Amino acid sequence: MTMANRNTAMRVAFIGNSLPRRCGIATFTTDLQQALAASGAADAAIIAMTDCGRSYDYPSSVALEIQENSLEDYVAAADYLNRGGFDVVSLQHEFGIFGGEAGNYVTALLARLDIPVVTTLHTVLAEPTDAQRRVFDRILDLSARLVVMAEKGRELLRTVYRVPADKIDVIPHGIPDFDFVDPEPAKAKLGFRDRTVILTFGLLSPNKGIEVMIDAMPAILKSRADAVYVVLGATHPNLVRAQGESYRESLMQRARELGVEEHVVFRDQFVDRETLLDFIAMCDVYVTPYLNEAQMTSGTLAYSFGLGKAVVSTPYWHASELLADGRGVLVPFGDAEATGGAIAQLLTDHPRREAMRKRAYSSSRSMMWGNTAKRYLTLFNAALSDSRKRAARFREEIDSPMLAGTPPPMQLGHMLAMCDDIGLFQHAVHSVPDRHHGYCVDDNARALLVACALNRGGEQRLSDTLTARFAAFIQHAWNPDTRYFRNFMSYDRRWLEDRGSEDSHGRTLWALGEAAASDSSASRRRWAASLFIAALPTVEDFGSPRAWAFTLLGLDPYCAAFPGDPIAERYRTLLADRLMALFAQTETEDWVWFEDGLAYDNARLPQALIVTGVAKRSTTQIQAGLRSLRWLVDIQTSPLGRFRPVGSATFGERREPPLAFDQQPLEATATISACLVAWRAEGDRAWTIEARRAFAWFLGENDLSIPLVDPETGGCRDGLHPDRANENRGGESVVSYILSLAEMRGLARAHGAWTKRELRALRA
Repeated sequence: MTMANRNTAMRVAFIGNSLPRRCGIATFTTDLQQALAASGAADAAIIAMTDCGRSYDYPSSVALEIQENSLEDYVAAADYLNRGGFDVVSLQHEFGIFGGEAGNYVTALLARLDIPVVTTLHTVLAEPTDAQRRVFDRILDLSARLVVMAEKGRELLRTVYRVPADKIDVIPHGIPDFDFVDPEPAKAKLGFRDRTVILTFGLLSPNKGIEVMIDAMPAILKSRADAVYVVLGATHPNLVRAQGESYRESLMQRARELGVEEHVVFRDQFVDRETLLDFIAMCDVYVTPYLNEAQMTSGTLAYSFGLGKAVVSTPYWHASELLADGRGVLVPFGDAEATGGAIAQLLTDHPRREAMRKRAYSSSRSMMWGNTAKRYLTLFNAALSDSRKRAARFREEIDSPMLAGTPPPMQLGHMLAMCDDIGLFQHAVHSVPDRHHGYCVDDNARALLVACALNRGGEQRLSDTLTARFAAFIQHAWNPDTRYFRNFMSYDRRWLEDRGSEDSHGRTLWALGEAAASDSSASRRRWAASLFIAALPTVEDFGSPRAWAFTLLGLDPYCAAFPGDPIAERYRTLLADRLMALFAQTETEDWVWFEDGLAYDNARLPQALIVTGVAKRSTTQIQAGLRSLRWLVDIQTSPLGRFRPVGSATFGERREPPLAFDQQPLEATATISACLVAWRAEGDRAWTIEARRAFAWFLGENDLSIPLVDPETGGCRDGLHPDRANENRGGESVVSYILSLAEMRGLARAHGAWTKRELRALRA
């Protein structure tokens, strides 16, 4: 039970920058944390992001820090938050403060959390790069609720990112509770007595448009000769590291060239809150001459507006909304003449300026940090309530006999009955082996995979004699003249072709790669490795994405057993690049897939990219695999929440949703394996839920509510027709079920029927 359930203050963890780090996110995170703590309704702490090579004297409110480029720190932070009794995480997201490609390291943290995440989006890009879009989409998926500070943010989330409206809240940037004051006392305090003050504050960087204001000063001085433009703020630390103070010096040189250096004052300092409020209080006009429209939030604008300042600004998104209806003045981007004219008019029209000040002040009272904290607290409670409702639904699922408890015992009777001294038969009539259709290398390769799977602890191994038969079939299938594996063999031991399909060749390589790493016989491991390398070059001319994927699945264990093999590494890179290129070519917003149609063994394509990406430490490959698998899982989920594989009637067609029948065991097995690989790569327990859902399809949680397996023999029906099960129980079906059963039993042995983390989250 969480602290919130014990009628104590909610525990909230903010993930973001924190003071004394100098940036707007640090100021916002610290202000919001302090406001929430001051409310008495929440116990709030900060998980602080620390930029590379820096250290800060953080206050006690910072419970933990993350080095932005240390992936291990993100994973450790997730564990800390899960164990720390926190109820909600509030992520402050901005591109540039998290490590990895486009800041993707933070998703490793979010995916591992057992508590709801409410994400404040400080930037919403209308045109993100591909990498930014992938990371942003993942953050949106992992967040229970989203906060933006302007209606434009809501609009972009709805139109560009397709986020449901009920997931988005608009909460304006908070402001201090400060009296409406006359500027003169503050001017005297800060040394600007008898001056008319124009102010800009914030970290100095080229996108702030300070050049435009300097260019506008000559025109302003014609109307108000006592005017002074104060630029308050240190140069952005990233800019200092890259260029030193050359940018600030260029601005000072610009002022000298225009003859206004006596009227432009640079205060190169990052001031504390009390000093900052004094500077805002003393100004007559506040100006934000930013050059980029796509600025969703400006804390400097919010603070100045909230203190009742007359504001002149370019029409970036936040300013356009906040200063509408006469609450400020908007001028075109980069237009020094218009900027100077607008400011001069305000400085010479005291009644208008005072009216604008009062309008801004009165309309900003709802933005005070205390009110902002209340709105966030309401949102956090809503996210927590939604999380509990989801947990209740999950409890219903895990209490179902199909998903709860340990998977069935391993029974191999039917598989053994489907074998003779040659190998595994292709087909059966009901449960009786059908000799008429003989054998194929596809099924015997799958049988060798079963033998390897049962070598793992906790299962009874297949006999060495039977495993040797599967290996012998594969050896006999190898045609050294064509460099292909044959596929189909008649019952009288005649090969029916000189070469099999590309997919059967790839699947055989998969089995050989696995056997090279995990066969129980050292001699067979050496045999498998030798044949694997001999047959591997053939795939270079293949055009089948599934053959590429099967081969990659074989390369993964082979390369682990034989690290540094240049031939294997060359083909792993080649085939992964081909899958990535195909995905990039075909993927659209609504069709997140490798081909124009869905076919069989679909989940093996994302699975291959994920395992390869993990081995090669390629975030791009991992994310492409995860993205396509999420889409496929969604496609394969029925409205009732059951696993519904792509039916064979739809193979090769671009149809969404695909036709449901005929449903085949191969699809459930591929989905289970891919989801468990995704879980190991990402740590998100949702993948284990999807794997269990797919396995439950075998047990009767399917469209017809018909169990497909015989628990006494381990036999598996060949699939589901629209009105009945297929009563035949062929070789492909039985090895598919046994492979899945072995995986699910392994999961249960290692982590319990449900992992402890899953149960803790689902039963909270």
